[in-house]
Amino acid sequence: MRKATFMGLCAELAPTLRRKDMRLRAALPVEKRVAIAIWKLATPDSYRSVANQFGVGKSTVGMVLMQVCTAINRTLLRRTVTLGNVQDIVDGFAEMGFPNCGGAIDGTHIPILSPPHLASEYVNRKGYFSVVLQALVDHRGRFTDIYSGWPGKVHDARIFRNSALFRRLRAGTFFPDRKITVGDVEMPTVILGDPAYPLMPWLMKPYTGKLDRSKDRFNYRLSRCRMTVECAFGRLKARWRCLYGKLDLGESSISAVISACCTLHNICEGKGETFSEEWTSEVRRLEAEFAQPESRATREAQHRASRIRDALREQFEAESQQ
Repeated sequence: MRKATFMGLCAELAPTLRRKDMRLRAALPVEKRVAIAIWKLATPDSYRSVANQFGVGKSTVGMVLMQVCTAINRTLLRRTVTLGNVQDIVDGFAEMGFPNCGGAIDGTHIPILSPPHLASEYVNRKGYFSVVLQALVDHRGRFTDIYSGWPGKVHDARIFRNSALFRRLRAGTFFPDRKITVGDVEMPTVILGDPAYPLMPWLMKPYTGKLDRSKDRFNYRLSRCRMTVECAFGRLKARWRCLYGKLDLGESSISAVISACCTLHNICEGKGETFSEEWTSEVRRLEAEFAQPESRATREAQHRASRIRDALREQFEAESQQ
């Protein structure tokens, strides 16, 4: 990030991070604390390597990392990982081809070291230890809701059902009440998911099985919009490469680090920080080592949800003939 963004971040975090000098030792300045944490988050470097880089002890790096991540989550998370202007998001997805859409949802696996308890629960279908980050993103690839910490063995649909996002979407309190009519069917603001998610009146997912041309067209439009969440995960992991370094942290600390990285992702994207393509090639190399497990499809569908999806399919088909 540029110096101005870094100094702005330090100013936001200073009230939480500032420490008094001890009689025998001066406290680390806030800027140095934040720099140590940013460096550790942005590289797969070891604690020893970061300690040498900044001239501090190895244990100081671990302590400072958690202090900064906790401060980011307390001070900035709620303000930064938030829905923002829903009309802008809906307009953005409409331009990409999907009406009345408020976000795209997916889960991604973050590699970790073998946990001390219930380790087998954390082995995902690709055979490595991981925790899952579930995220909802807007049309620009910024996170609007995150939920992390579930073991890698758990299905995306189960994680979703246990999230506050699911409860708020089901209750109709996540988005403002903004329905449209498609054909003769009323459609609320929806989010888009892959086949692992349940089909709901407020969650559209692709058709599976035998597809005709109109179902293919529906799936194409949906997947074009859903690419935003996959791209967001790619950029998150490319910028904050600790997420590929087998996080060497206690269970409670892992979620704090993931949340802090998501918050920093939104800050960098919002400020238009440079994104280097070199990072992407590094991530591709790391991804070969930690491939994402395939999602298992879930067949659950509500009748009303199926009617909404079919009405959209018919509308997309009609638009293509004009």
